[in-house]
Amino acid sequence: MFTLDAFQKTLDKLIAVLSKYQVRFHLTGGITSSIYGIPRMTQDVDLVIDNEATTRHMAEICSELEVLGYLVNRESISKSLENKSMFQLYDTHESLKLDVYPRELIAGELSRSVEVELFPGMAYPVVSLEDAAISKLVWVNLGSHKSRSDIKSIFRSANEQQQVRIRELAEEAGLASLLDEILTTPDEIR
Repeated sequence: MFTLDAFQKTLDKLIAVLSKYQVRFHLTGGITSSIYGIPRMTQDVDLVIDNEATTRHMAEICSELEVLGYLVNRESISKSLENKSMFQLYDTHESLKLDVYPRELIAGELSRSVEVELFPGMAYPVVSLEDAAISKLVWVNLGSHKSRSDIKSIFRSANEQQQVRIRELAEEAGLASLLDEILTTPDEIR
């Protein structure tokens, strides 16, 4: 598990580079489960980034990240951008891994990001609560067991309007029956 200080330093370095090249992004994954649901340990940072802007400035972004102490595999990143598949970065100074997704799992999610203050006076773009729930639902559909409890805690923390929207998005994604199954399954004993 990484320290909050390491998390902030790693994010601040990365955000400075992404912002310089106008790459839209937001945090997602385990950290957002903790923001919207029940806090849980996470061992990395997950980000969704704009593929088009990243592809356009890939060489410059990679060069700057290398100078900042990130391990960067340019060939892997290039292939990932082309295939819109996840790639990883590793901040050698903070010993923190980042899983970077160069595509939106939920169409339009980057335009619905919300600013969340994760540290005093420091707000970061984060996936919206509704999109976080649907993305977790997609991951369950792909076999992630951990995301089941994330969906339940996110849904429970949502207000009535957000719950309605989550159900609508699940219906649009063809995952409404999976959402109902997860929400009606008894909680696991912890």
